[in-house]
Amino acid sequence: MQINTKSFLDEYFEEYKKLTFTQDAYENIDKFASLASRVQATNNKLMFAGNGASASIAAHGAVDFTKQGKVRGVTFHDANLMTCFANDFGYDHWIAKALEHYADDGDAVVLISVSGKSPSVVNAAKYAKARGLPVISFSAQTIDNPLRQLSDIKFFVPSMAYNIVENIHSIWLTSTIDAVIGKAEYTTRALVDA
Repeated sequence: MQINTKSFLDEYFEEYKKLTFTQDAYENIDKFASLASRVQATNNKLMFAGNGASASIAAHGAVDFTKQGKVRGVTFHDANLMTCFANDFGYDHWIAKALEHYADDGDAVVLISVSGKSPSVVNAAKYAKARGLPVISFSAQTIDNPLRQLSDIKFFVPSMAYNIVENIHSIWLTSTIDAVIGKAEYTTRALVDA
């Protein structure tokens, strides 16, 4: 069966436009950028976590907030830490246990899950809330998902399409970093022999 690629992509990219550039996205990016600036001002950190592709988005966010945004970001996706904590505390609790070991008062937690139902991510949100740490979430699918309900800043994509959701999460996350910086183009490497 031959697919009409042009027709498919016209509809596909229209879905991106419809879901990405919403008033909620603008408001959430503004809130997240303000929170990140407060975290930076108090020399605290943003802690990022997710599963699968969401772990990659989390790692990207942690690195770019640190390097470009000058807001310390950490993630817990080191194979040694992850497998140790999952083995000792159960996979459903490994992120919460990582937060327990690494969080300081004044930190904030960024959790990413397309379904918003991943037990390891939801349990981390529960721990963060009980600890008094703000939770920023990136989720999708159903608006009443548990992760979204536990969050202070709630990025949400009303879609079941994983690739679209994950790419929109990445756009919103990196847009927040650029909002903290205040520009979209900047030098990413310092000149060694300046």
